[in-house]
Amino acid sequence: MKVNVTKKDPIINIAFTGMLAAVVLVGYYLSIKFPLMGAKAQIGFGNVFGILSGLLLGPVYGGFSAGIGGAIYDLTSGWADTALLTLVTKFIMGFVAGMIAWWGKEVRMPSLKRVITAAVIGSVTYSLLYLGNGYIEAVLMGNAQEAIQYIMGVKVAVTFVNAIIADVIAVPLFMAIRKPLAGAKILYSN
Repeated sequence: MKVNVTKKDPIINIAFTGMLAAVVLVGYYLSIKFPLMGAKAQIGFGNVFGILSGLLLGPVYGGFSAGIGGAIYDLTSGWADTALLTLVTKFIMGFVAGMIAWWGKEVRMPSLKRVITAAVIGSVTYSLLYLGNGYIEAVLMGNAQEAIQYIMGVKVAVTFVNAIIADVIAVPLFMAIRKPLAGAKILYSN
């Protein structure tokens, strides 16, 4: 049975999406939270599996895995106020990583260079969305300029560390498991 996470069997596609969403959720629970005067930041492994979802399942299903896993984490960890935004921004992260990795009909298996590029651009895209939202939120909350600088300084540092962790782990993990998954016909393919 050929399984293609784009068009062949929607039930299998949904099962893999749910399975990776659960892995993303667990990755977010493996984290360290930093309270920031009304703002939130954490260093963890959720983005690792969000990027990996895009690489494994392609843009749409990988984006949903990343977004759903992140949103469920927010709903179950006391950050419910940001769940919808997390759903959207994490979806975009996984979507971008999957789109870049698998762009073009000639791509049967993305090269290491393409996988690195996809992971980095996915992480940078998410980082810009997260930091942009953090800045807007800090300004709208009426924080003093010094508080905004502090909040954004910590968020930039934490986001940079998360992006590095995500890319350094997701890329070699994908490279290690892609051939067995392709052999079992459960890796995204064009």
